[in-house]
Amino acid sequence: MREPVAAAASAVTELVGDRASGWDRAGRLPEDLVRKLGAAGQLAAQIPTSYGGPGWSSADNGEFTAHVGSLCGSLRSVMTSQGMAAWTVERLGDPAQAAELLPRLASGGTAAVAFSEPQAGSDLSAIETTVTVDGDTLLLSGHKKWVTAADYADLILVVARMDEGGAVVVVDRTAPGVRVRRVADPLGCRAAGHAEVLLDDVRLPLTRLLGGGRQPLSLLVTTALAYGRISVAWGCVGILRACVAAAVEHAGSRHQFGRPLGRHQLVARHLADLWTAEQVSTRACEHASRCWDDNDAGLVPAIVLAKYVSAAHAAKGAAAAVQVLASAGAQDGHVVARAYRDAKLMEIIEGSNEVCQLILADHALHAVTGSRT
Repeated sequence: MREPVAAAASAVTELVGDRASGWDRAGRLPEDLVRKLGAAGQLAAQIPTSYGGPGWSSADNGEFTAHVGSLCGSLRSVMTSQGMAAWTVERLGDPAQAAELLPRLASGGTAAVAFSEPQAGSDLSAIETTVTVDGDTLLLSGHKKWVTAADYADLILVVARMDEGGAVVVVDRTAPGVRVRRVADPLGCRAAGHAEVLLDDVRLPLTRLLGGGRQPLSLLVTTALAYGRISVAWGCVGILRACVAAAVEHAGSRHQFGRPLGRHQLVARHLADLWTAEQVSTRACEHASRCWDDNDAGLVPAIVLAKYVSAAHAAKGAAAAVQVLASAGAQDGHVVARAYRDAKLMEIIEGSNEVCQLILADHALHAVTGSRT
């Protein structure tokens, strides 16, 4: 890590300490922790310096994200949400909107991005939330589900239908007609502030419509998901690193049948597979971040590949870590038990494994047929 990234990672390690399991069981991160990291610009560290952010590269932010993910998956999820919001504003907002919103998100303000709905999960083309222009204001109505970090957010970026296209609307959580209802007892990332967002004829100024609206819905979704997917992928690297550390420590210190557990071949196989999974996932994420930083034409498949590989490896690797630790790792609050639940969620969010497979298959088909023309 570069020195600023290493310093930030060290500071987060001290802030989190051994408290992540308690936050997970309580289902809540300390508000002062979220605000402190936000004020340092570390919830969205790729915000450019011209807007008051750290201006880190994707590679640097990725390593920082993996480190936070190794400490606390819920905190990493809040980082992903904030970064998605900032990236969406940067890509879709006009100069005035960027100048207003990005410094706010780099200095302690918090945000979430609302995609999913009761009938629109993987198929985001089925979004029913609508925004219309009513005189000199906007009128927004709909129901969003599983909005990560919404329970901590000052602002919620809502993806909605607008005429024949789509729009992203920046909604103040305290605006009349906005209700945020926390998701009870989620499987993983329990302290990440997952919530439903209900929007009942919410009136907003026209300036809250990013880029004027009426953009293709597919553009809006892929813009935000690009950041979300690479962030989740790096977070999965963190999950794997935590699992490797826990499994190796246990297998090296516990003796069974007269020798260290890790010297038994079937256990050693788990350790080898875990380490390999972390290494492969890291390389996939490093490649995706290089494509991001270089504005490479192969960015989209690289990001989807990183997300698919890392999430699949994290889920399988966490299960292997629990197997190695056995009853020691099967207790709620243990790092590998938390990883087991968190990793499963990573196979679903920001594009399920199955959706990633479809995208990658489509890329493979086009790559092969294109090479023959």
